[in-house]
Amino acid sequence: MSNGVLICGSVAFDTIAVFDGRFKDHILADRIHALSVSFLVPQMRREFGGCAGNIAYNLKLLGGQPQPVATVGNDAQDYLERFAQLGIETDLIRVMPDMYTAQCFITTDLDDNQITAFHPGAMDRSSENRIEAPHPGWAIVAPDSKAGMLAHVEQLSALGTRFVFDLGQAMPLFDGADLSAVLQKATALAVNDYEASVVEQRTGLRIEQIADKLQAVIVTRGAQGASLYLPGQRIEIAPVKPKDVVDPTGCGDAHRAGLLYGLTEGWSWEKSCMLGNVMGSIKIAHRGPQNHTPSRNQIAELMQQNFGIGF
Repeated sequence: MSNGVLICGSVAFDTIAVFDGRFKDHILADRIHALSVSFLVPQMRREFGGCAGNIAYNLKLLGGQPQPVATVGNDAQDYLERFAQLGIETDLIRVMPDMYTAQCFITTDLDDNQITAFHPGAMDRSSENRIEAPHPGWAIVAPDSKAGMLAHVEQLSALGTRFVFDLGQAMPLFDGADLSAVLQKATALAVNDYEASVVEQRTGLRIEQIADKLQAVIVTRGAQGASLYLPGQRIEIAPVKPKDVVDPTGCGDAHRAGLLYGLTEGWSWEKSCMLGNVMGSIKIAHRGPQNHTPSRNQIAELMQQNFGIGF
């Protein structure tokens, strides 16, 4: 049986409302300085989200043992119950009783334009949720508050735990000095192609140079697949064509889960990235970050069809 995976990151709710019109017809350019608008949203749904939540969900689908390390508020009981029903451990999720769970409120129009408001809530105190026990398996530091991400980097490094650093939506929070300090402690770096260019710009190092100092750098490229950088080597991981392109939300998290599952099973970085591409292709065909329910057999079939290897 594989070791559990510590998943440091956000647990959040996403509330998505659909405006049955177009923002451009209601937001007047010459009145933008005194903006006051209201939109009737007949369609609305609430999704379970957050990077740690999404990665944990996908890792459990694969048969892994996710252990989310996150902070939530007093409104997270249904999320914690969902994790319990899925068999996901919640011992390392800390409840802040005087706060709300992180929440994203998204209103989208018929042209897929979005107006988003984000309330960090309990996520702002993620640095208080310390990792104190040595962990024999893998971990990931996924997007969270900056203080929380830096604290978990330090704690995992001090405990000798191998971990992947996933910059993601936290990219604006980290300058070159921050990134350089993190990369001295991380085992691997996972970014998308845009984030990779920002990391290069802020650190003054090419991705190949960063990979020389780590075990691996993984750069996801959407429909173009992924690039795996190992010391002195670059390997292109072919994309997996999805059944449909519905919603990219959470695709990066699904990829990280595939990667982490492979690592806990002792797979190579290349094979682990292949599973990451499979998981991303499954997720993008479904709306919301945690509504896809493939069986292990279906995942295995996609691995065999696309890469000719077992799962």
